Amino acid sequence: MKNTFHRRALPASGQALDPLRDLSARIGNDPLLIQAANGNTSIKLDGVLWIKASGKWLARATRERMFVPLDLAEIRDRVRAGMEIGTNFPDDLRPSIETAMHAVLPHRVVIHVHSVNAIAWAVRVDGPSQLKERLTGLRWRWIPYAASGLPLAGEIAKATADEPKTDVFILGNHGLVVCGEDCAAAEGLLRRVERRLRIVPRRFPKPDITVLSMISRFPRWRFPDVELLHALGTDAVSRKILKTGVLYPCQAIFLGTAIPIWPPAAALAGVAKSTREGAKTPRFVAVERCGVLVDEGMTGAERATLLGLAQVTLRTEESALLRYLHRAEVLSVLTGPSYGQQPAAANGSAFTSS
Repeated sequence: MKNTFHRRALPASGQALDPLRDLSARIGNDPLLIQAANGNTSIKLDGVLWIKASGKWLARATRERMFVPLDLAEIRDRVRAGMEIGTNFPDDLRPSIETAMHAVLPHRVVIHVHSVNAIAWAVRVDGPSQLKERLTGLRWRWIPYAASGLPLAGEIAKATADEPKTDVFILGNHGLVVCGEDCAAAEGLLRRVERRLRIVPRRFPKPDITVLSMISRFPRWRFPDVELLHALGTDAVSRKILKTGVLYPCQAIFLGTAIPIWPPAAALAGVAKSTREGAKTPRFVAVERCGVLVDEGMTGAERATLLGLAQVTLRTEESALLRYLHRAEVLSVLTGPSYGQQPAAANGSAFTSS
């Protein structure tokens, strides 16, 4: 089987996709569930898998053409053969990298979200034991971290082979998947799971406006429009967590492999030097004990991902033993298949004060 996708003539969606569009827009507009273009939804209708296109924002599902129709049987055949879903598609939309996972699930409707509450549990080594009581009575499974695409689909297929009625999946270092026989059932289950996973975020110190103002006088640097972002600089636990490594794929894709967290003097010197020399600077900088400043060129995707990261760290206990992505896993995320997704420029650069 060649690495191309040959599909039979597929029917137009008409109004059949309206419930999925409405559901997608609702969850896409909730930053605790979806940040930027992450997350995906699907529905299986008459042998056709309608899956969110890569790089699309679910929040715009009722306003933009977003769902790609695929022959479900053919996709499942490719997955069973250990083949990627292909790269040659007849439309300008490219299906989500998680298409294989949606295909192997037997449920009619599948919702995959990057819930900040779910991720705060999913990055913990003791996540499975911590969730045992919270999710009692639900048909749920913990899926250890697996790369998006065929690896994750394979783990999901194993889980459903053992327990076909499983309809809630906590994805280690990744997020949450819930399923249902229609959009209403799937969304209702999502809301129930979210209530059980809910973690009250820590309160964090207010930003030091005096220090940040000294840095923001340089061109391009701005105060963030959401105060919560300052927690990445003022909250000691968040700083400790982020200095250690990458917690989940979107962090690496949109924010880079190292979060720039600088002492005040180093941040001021670094910004000044970069300004003089015209050097590339990060999209944002977290100033220790002071707060966060962002570059005026920061994209909406980067901003949403950064805000989601702040939400996750504020829900993570200092005493929790965390499972970070290994170096090889991060490399796989940054170099593996994206099925047409074009993430924002990563925050990989960092200025120095030397």
